Amino acid sequence: MASTSDIRNGLCIKYNNDIYKIIEFLHVKPGKGPAFVRTKMKSVTTGKVLDNTFSAGHKIEDVRVETHKFQYLYNDGEFYHFMNNEDYTQIRLLEAALDNPGLMKEGQVVTILINTEDDMPLSVDLPASVILEVTSTEPGIKGNTATNATKPATVESGAEVNVPLFINEGDKIKVETEKGTYKERIKE
Repeated sequence: MASTSDIRNGLCIKYNNDIYKIIEFLHVKPGKGPAFVRTKMKSVTTGKVLDNTFSAGHKIEDVRVETHKFQYLYNDGEFYHFMNNEDYTQIRLLEAALDNPGLMKEGQVVTILINTEDDMPLSVDLPASVILEVTSTEPGIKGNTATNATKPATVESGAEVNVPLFINEGDKIKVETEKGTYKERIKE
């Protein structure tokens, strides 16, 4: 058993007969009344996001997890397939278990959280940022650079990311995986 002081991003807990992963949290100590923790949790089984408030000192049931490195192999439309880098076993996960599947490219190494009680995979953690090549985007129009104008661009994994106007097809860009936003252009 853990308490609200143990809440952190990535913590997996049992709540309402389901397992949730903490996405965001905020400890609040108002001037009047008891302290509490405001959380945003994502169900690892359904992918549903839930906002919840725990009073300070509230006991929560945490789930013991192990992290393992897996390589992303492919997506067959319904499942995403991964291979363990240590023993070459393969697992498959539904899209709901993935936070931002559009930013994964084949061969990429990710971290998968596995429940130690039943060896079920809970969620996939991507690196903080990934480098992807832009496969298609409209050319930037000269004169539109007075503000921070952006345009949509499709990257090699199939995801669409808003990029600055100077980005062209074939450019490699760094994308922040948590929000799916453009970070910088990579010079070769």
